[in-house]
Amino acid sequence: MKVSEIIERLELKVISGERGLDREISGGYVSDLLSDVMGNAREGQIWITLQVHQNVMAIASLKDLAAVILVKDLKANENTIQHSNDEQIPILSSSLSTFELAGRLYALLNAR
Repeated sequence: MKVSEIIERLELKVISGERGLDREISGGYVSDLLSDVMGNAREGQIWITLQVHQNVMAIASLKDLAAVILVKDLKANENTIQHSNDEQIPILSSSLSTFELAGRLYALLNAR
């Protein structure tokens, strides 16, 4: 499934990184602890977090993640948005809580 399909199915907002919307998603990862994501997230996963600073994009780029979803309508910092655009890794936004969004993403990715 592509990032663009997830956006439509989960009614997400695109904040940045539009050039990466055709990336394939291999799974999902949920954590707000950057060291946890760095050690355990896998290439192609979509990361759900409430972190908004530019280190999020450093980790997303290092792990070659498909996209980052910010929960609870959180807004990314300007330098985070710039890094997202540079790396072509989309930052998306949802009004849902982490729990609800993770459940919906899990169901969507496992329905295939």
